Amino acid sequence: MKAPSPDTLKLVKDFPQQVITFAITHTEDSKTAYLGCSDFKVYAVEYFARRFDPTELRWVDPALATRKLEPKELYAHESYVTGVAQVGTTLVSGGYDGKLVWFDTEGQKKIRTVDAHAKWIRKVIASPNGKFFASIADDMICKVWDATNGKLIHELKGHKEKTPNDFGSMLYALTFSQDSTLIATGDKVGHVVVWDANTGKELGSCEAPIMYTWDVRQRLHSIGGVRALAFSPDNKRLAVGGTGKIGNIDHLEAKSRIEVFDWKASKQVAEFPGERFQGIVNRLAWTACGSWLLGAGGAGEGFLLFYDVDNKKTLRQEKVMMHVHDFALSSAADLITCVGHNRITVHRLG
Repeated sequence: MKAPSPDTLKLVKDFPQQVITFAITHTEDSKTAYLGCSDFKVYAVEYFARRFDPTELRWVDPALATRKLEPKELYAHESYVTGVAQVGTTLVSGGYDGKLVWFDTEGQKKIRTVDAHAKWIRKVIASPNGKFFASIADDMICKVWDATNGKLIHELKGHKEKTPNDFGSMLYALTFSQDSTLIATGDKVGHVVVWDANTGKELGSCEAPIMYTWDVRQRLHSIGGVRALAFSPDNKRLAVGGTGKIGNIDHLEAKSRIEVFDWKASKQVAEFPGERFQGIVNRLAWTACGSWLLGAGGAGEGFLLFYDVDNKKTLRQEKVMMHVHDFALSSAADLITCVGHNRITVHRLG
């Protein structure tokens, strides 16, 4: 089924929050979404209940009529919670404390806590088929875990610990392909690696060096990097998100940037340098039918960006009143829930 047109996008809810929300996970067979936040806590939010309306022949969201969002605290990490992922009744979260926490959402109790990484965890995701959890951290390792028993399956090491200027690098970006056969990871200097999810074998790589800025004059400091990744539905292309070259490292004074690669050939096939918004693209997602690619991120303010990659065309650019760190896109691509700085917003398409 073809995804709704970005022309139909409209903001339907804007919920103020007291914290920064770094990550959201939500499965459509559950009415609950889970949030990872800057106050070190993981929350459950029960307003995402959907029902099928036989009259309108579509899923509707009666709970969007709510005027207030009331997250329920589940448990805490020892620092920022930067990743949350869900498979069935199992929730896994990761944070700057280097720990992964497994939580039983049905029994409302922790299952296990693992000292998973030696440095800050940047992202935690689940494979679409529900077999794996994956985590990345500034120890420059991607770890793949069995979703059922929490056993470590693979340690994927394809990123250098130091930048070319001998500073510590960072591993920001992580994604599975829609069929769960591939993993991609991206780092601060613009290096992207594609892996076989089942064997852990490195399959290819590509480079997005424009997304990395080294300030040789003012601060001897680097900024930028690959912050978002998404495979096309046919697995042939890989979208890479970040920012263009930054003029002032104390501010994100650069346009958003997305590059698309034929990753097997290590060849860029499309690029979308920001036309309107400054800031970093923190999240990317392709619709299941491949009709458009969505990017979100920000600096002081945020944005939603819609692209027709096949025709190398910008479809829509929409301002969001917060720096967007993450979003949940429904399988029908008709609902986008964005989380970020002191807000949660809900947009509808169609």
